[in-house]
Amino acid sequence: MTGEQRALTVDVPLALGPDHPSAHGMFRIALAVQGDLIVAADPLVGHLHRGVEKLFEVRDYRQILALANRHDWLAAFGNELGVAMAAERLLGLEVPTRAVWLRTLVAELTRVLAHCAFLGPFPLSDGARLADLFAERERLHDLLERAFGARIHLMANQVGGLRTDVPAGWLDQVRREGATIRARLPELHDRVRERCAGLSGVGRLDAATAAAYGVTGPAARAGGLDLDLRRDDPYLAYGELFTPGGPGVVVLGTDGDVPERLRLLIDQIAVSLDLVDACIDRLGELPPGPVNVPLPKVIRLPEGRMYAATESPPGVNGYYLVSRGDKAPWRLKLRSASFNNVAALAQILPGTRVGDVTAVLASLFFVVGDIDK
Repeated sequence: MTGEQRALTVDVPLALGPDHPSAHGMFRIALAVQGDLIVAADPLVGHLHRGVEKLFEVRDYRQILALANRHDWLAAFGNELGVAMAAERLLGLEVPTRAVWLRTLVAELTRVLAHCAFLGPFPLSDGARLADLFAERERLHDLLERAFGARIHLMANQVGGLRTDVPAGWLDQVRREGATIRARLPELHDRVRERCAGLSGVGRLDAATAAAYGVTGPAARAGGLDLDLRRDDPYLAYGELFTPGGPGVVVLGTDGDVPERLRLLIDQIAVSLDLVDACIDRLGELPPGPVNVPLPKVIRLPEGRMYAATESPPGVNGYYLVSRGDKAPWRLKLRSASFNNVAALAQILPGTRVGDVTAVLASLFFVVGDIDK
């Protein structure tokens, strides 16, 4: 039964959307409400479907990276990284050590950017925002542009490593900007405690429900689901970083409500900054070396299939690649975290006040393009 059909048995059927709080795409929820209380919710996706998985089948692997980094524009680097990793594994290719550590650094740097993007404009009941983090984000974007020539869709990866090395002095600048953001984190914790107290218990998502709906990432860990691929299925340099006593720590919550998800996101920024500093330290110890393996302009992968998964900012992204020996994949299936995060709304929105829906949506950390692809 759809949300519209269920709504006929209650006082008011209410359709939110098609819309999105940040206007990046179209998203709709059909609600059934009694007074201002939601009794049923049906998230309706499909308004932004772009057929990217079919486009993969007629593009070569360089072009695929440009398409893959766009379904979640807040985690563009990680999206292109997952495709490159799947292709490299199918080729049996070992990426140079310097590229491994640089990839890890940039992945964590873009994780900080994504988390700041969700925290900064978080809506409060008085119409204010949680914090102004856009100055910090702009400085990080400036650094990424200096290194790779782009601010958001970096296209920094290629099959075999990174397209280019970072310029001299860049790592020191990253460390300084990371320290600036770290200094803002106590203030953010204070604001969550003081200004989000009225949201306590709102949008609760426990570990069992998260697992049932396939919710991953910060939204799931805030409810106690102990899952993080950086520790549980390490890739890049995470196997070394997430050892006992290392800088890699999986932050878990207990309440699983809106304030807990915000608190956990702030703590995750601190962990990512620790990982960035550890990567900078290791890169300073490495001798100069290449950041990629030279490959032909047009790459043909051997026949076979390969799966790669990454811990993207909103959760687990999966990349299932099937090759028949051509310059384009026969099939490249994406498992994007946002789709499952949104699916759980059907379970967690009932019992919520209509006025709190925006806060619940913003705390699930999804991007509309990542839902429909």
